[in-house]
Amino acid sequence: MTDSPPGGGAPGEDQPPGYGTPPGYPQGQPTPPGYGQPPPGYPPPGQPPPGYGQPPPGYPPPGYGQPPPGYGQPPPGYPPPGYGQPPPGYGQPGYGQYGASMPPYGGWAPPAPAPGGVPLRPLGVGDILSGAFTLIRRNPLATLGIAAIIETISAIFTTTLSYIEQSRAHTLVITPQASPNQTSRELAHFFEVFIPVSVATILITFVFYAVLTGMLTGALGRGLLGDKITIGQAWSMARVMSIIGLSLLLVVIAIGIWLPFWAILIVLLVAKATVAAVIVGIFGGIGTLVFMIFVFVRLAVAVPAVVLEATGPVNAMRRSWQLVRGSWWRVFGIVLLAAIVVGIIGFALEIPFEIVTVALGLGSRGFFGVSSTGVATGPSIAALIVGAIGSIVAATVTRPISSGVTVLLYADLRMRREGFDLALQQAAQQQQTGAQFMSTWLGPGPAPGSGQAQDAPGQTGIPGQQGYPGGPAGPSPGSGPGTPGIPPAW
Repeated sequence: MTDSPPGGGAPGEDQPPGYGTPPGYPQGQPTPPGYGQPPPGYPPPGQPPPGYGQPPPGYPPPGYGQPPPGYGQPPPGYPPPGYGQPPPGYGQPGYGQYGASMPPYGGWAPPAPAPGGVPLRPLGVGDILSGAFTLIRRNPLATLGIAAIIETISAIFTTTLSYIEQSRAHTLVITPQASPNQTSRELAHFFEVFIPVSVATILITFVFYAVLTGMLTGALGRGLLGDKITIGQAWSMARVMSIIGLSLLLVVIAIGIWLPFWAILIVLLVAKATVAAVIVGIFGGIGTLVFMIFVFVRLAVAVPAVVLEATGPVNAMRRSWQLVRGSWWRVFGIVLLAAIVVGIIGFALEIPFEIVTVALGLGSRGFFGVSSTGVATGPSIAALIVGAIGSIVAATVTRPISSGVTVLLYADLRMRREGFDLALQQAAQQQQTGAQFMSTWLGPGPAPGSGQAQDAPGQTGIPGQQGYPGGPAGPSPGSGPGTPGIPPAW
């Protein structure tokens, strides 16, 4: 006979507390009625109570990750659940929405600040062209005002020299009956005045170009941060001598590019190698022109480097060469498009003055004041004045546009290559002025004027190093081509 376990349960069963024989009852005696029995509707001992682990009525069957009905469904009008979908009214994810630099929000970023009307982020072609007009509109005194003053002063000098030149040409009379000696003497007297006047005109134009370019570059660079400066502040940033040095170097480079072509062509012509001269003249001329365009596009942003980075002409050319590397076609396209736009605007502005000149009969003066009959005519002061006013109006509008495109193109190249948008945003938030502003634009690497390259080949600047005081320690998130939400390189 097998003994039952304590509590009166079946032999061999291990019963939980509350079941079987109550304490104090002798072994083998029957338990009181109802003691150790489960409540009505509950399973025998050892089984879970009914409904345990079952969902309430109306809920889906048990399963990992299954939400109750309606849970996780978007409100009416919202897009289906999905990572990176913005709520209604916020537009598609992209730069300037809720962007790539904030992964928790699925690829959205706050709009880039635009204290000067131009967003401080990598710019598209439309941003650069429209941004130039925006900077001019926001600070007309330091752009249109400076251009008008400088162009007026320059026009006074050049118009005076032109009047002197035409006055001297008035005495030049060359007729078919003139003897060779008389013709040579007349031409010698004319060139005695013409050559010095022409050289003086070129020098004056050269100097005033450097002054205006330097002042506009500084004013537009400050305007990008929303800082409106005075004419005196623009003059203090102009760096006229450095721009003159840079311009002279560019002239020397152009002469050096074309010199071999002309030397070879002259040698072939002297040797009477006509066929070879024609071939060299066509293909050599085209090749030389293409090479010069390539070089000058690589040097397209040297002027902003001189003014805003306060560096020398040679370092500025080196800086421009590095910034444009890998973006030649894009820079070429923007420069060409800007030149076309500026040319059309300038031509349209000068048309009314040309009409006035023709209507008043001031435009049939011939070449150097010599009429088609060979009789010299006197200089027309009215024609000179009308022409000068037309050139002043056209240059006042077009020169700031050209400088604005160059400054924005320079800033865009730095933002794409160096994450410079973060440094500009920080400077705008701190409302930097004066020396603090200039330190923002300093290029990475050795200090300007040190004689060393500001960027080693293959390197780009990193904000937080020299030239970015207090800046962030890494490049801007998503400030390179191909990043979602960033305007494409072209």
